[in-house]
Amino acid sequence: MKLETFTFTPEQGWSVETFPPLDSANTLVLVFGASSFLDNPEPIHELIRAYPLAQVMGCSTAGEIFDTQIQDGSLSVAVICFEHTRVSSASTRVSAAHDSYQAGEYIARALNAPDLVAVFVLSNGTLINGSELVSALNDQLQGKVVVTGGLAGDGDRFERTWVINDGALTQDSVAAVGLYGDRVHVRHGSKGGWDVFGPQRLVTRSEGNVLYELDGRPALDLYKEYLGELVSGLPSSALLFPLALSEDRESQKTIVRTILGVDEVNHSLTFAGDIPEGYYAQLMKANFDRLIDGASEAAVMAAEAEASAAPILSVAISCVGRRLVLRERTEEELEATLEVLPPGVQQIGFYSYGEISPYASGTCDLHNQTMTLTTLREA
Repeated sequence: MKLETFTFTPEQGWSVETFPPLDSANTLVLVFGASSFLDNPEPIHELIRAYPLAQVMGCSTAGEIFDTQIQDGSLSVAVICFEHTRVSSASTRVSAAHDSYQAGEYIARALNAPDLVAVFVLSNGTLINGSELVSALNDQLQGKVVVTGGLAGDGDRFERTWVINDGALTQDSVAAVGLYGDRVHVRHGSKGGWDVFGPQRLVTRSEGNVLYELDGRPALDLYKEYLGELVSGLPSSALLFPLALSEDRESQKTIVRTILGVDEVNHSLTFAGDIPEGYYAQLMKANFDRLIDGASEAAVMAAEAEASAAPILSVAISCVGRRLVLRERTEEELEATLEVLPPGVQQIGFYSYGEISPYASGTCDLHNQTMTLTTLREA
């Protein structure tokens, strides 16, 4: 496996004089960039033209990750040329959230094969119901392959996101790549680091990703009591107070959900993923040191047991809410990941509207407010 990473900024152009000559049918190009490239996609088209044989995947972000740095308005790129691993891609359109399960079903069926090892999926960040997308992937693939990825971002605006679909920047797509064979090693890690506070409350009324009532009370009204003066900043201020969900009061498995919108008429909250009735919900708030420790723990999960001399790519996908909370300390969570991963690992990624990864092992989940890592290498 050969690996090169580089960047683009409108001010300085590409960080490499020429694109690495790694084009092949088994080359994967990952590119993460600002939503503003919808208005000027030429740099991305230039990259796509340079790799006509490769599978080119990418999406918009709430901040681009390159090594331990975060940039806005840039492109972060990785070009991976596999020697012994087959690469295939699939994509589909979604017109509304109710298309999400069907989209995941289509992607999984298109990629599934006896030698499929891993699927990396990127989705529109505002139209999709991430829980339904993930549910379909799990139903079709049955936990037999590693599924990771994320939902595209648009800063803290939640207005428009893009995903590369068949060489074009589209605002309504889900795209994925499958990796095949026994020579590719894919590991993953996902951790949060938020502190829960307040009582656990029963989800008494919800529909899909819309929460209407907690303990029989209107969800928005209850939420506003905790936000206080931050209410005027909704929905973006809600990123500072995500919701922890668990199947029962004693469950050790917690899924975090971020608010994407509020409905003042129905006193409801819309989340990035499903809020099942009968689950227990608890508010969360930031603990700076624990957020950074969470990123380090994700790296421990994703790291190989033994260091390898082979090139390793780390794809870091972290939540926009973490960035808004950590502010000038955000790069510390990227530094924390590379301190744990083997020396020489190259890292790109993005800040997202949702992270897709197994909780620890087995089937994948949709997460919010986590740092997730996917590491790739070839034996």
